[in-house]
Amino acid sequence: MTAIIAGIITFGFTTLLTIAGVGAAFVLIPVFPTLGIDVHTAMATALLLNALGVSVASVNFIRSQLVVWKVAVPMVFIASALSPLGAWVSQGLDRDVLLWLFVGFLVFAGLMMLSYTPRVKEATSGTGTLLGVGLGVGGFAGFLGGLLGVGGGNIIVPALVTYGFDPKKASASTSFVLIFALPAGFLSHMAMAGISPSLLGWTAAGSAAGAALGMWLMTAKLQGRQVKIIIGVVLLLLAAKMVWNLTAG
Repeated sequence: MTAIIAGIITFGFTTLLTIAGVGAAFVLIPVFPTLGIDVHTAMATALLLNALGVSVASVNFIRSQLVVWKVAVPMVFIASALSPLGAWVSQGLDRDVLLWLFVGFLVFAGLMMLSYTPRVKEATSGTGTLLGVGLGVGGFAGFLGGLLGVGGGNIIVPALVTYGFDPKKASASTSFVLIFALPAGFLSHMAMAGISPSLLGWTAAGSAAGAALGMWLMTAKLQGRQVKIIIGVVLLLLAAKMVWNLTAG
């Protein structure tokens, strides 16, 4: 029964967060232990589900021609290169102070998504400009993600939308980038965890179905402004969750 409930929860959160272009792990990791699942198993399972969900969504985003390759490809390489540097720099720093600063960024970015409508630039930008945006945003997201131990998607999506990307393309491009950012985190937790086949089966089904539904809703049913509002709400909820974690301890 626990595995079935976890699968249903995974389906719901993955559907919503696929639209926003971020992985569901940041929600699933604290939720799974409340069902009696070991914390390391919860981390490994959630990160694997993240990889599965963004992979399923990205296949369909690519078919719908929503991934902006001139931005997504350089982001993959630069984020992968700078994430370890961020992790190295974080040694000896007060992580709580850094996380409070990140909360401020999330609140600012979330409010921007809800209130600011930038002029669309992506369609009129040249190849050099798009490559520069990809390297700049990807480098910042990779370094900051490594520094704070948080997902880069929470940084990439609002940065691209603020620059002038269609929210759907920003979300789709970020999902593609996340495919390459997740395996290392999964493997590090997998070494300390044992994943139940039943848990993995039900949650994987929920993740795949949720990603497919979220992708369909975003591409076929929702307008760009609606996607932007969902992104803003998700960022503010993430900020609230981080404040709860920082103050609860």
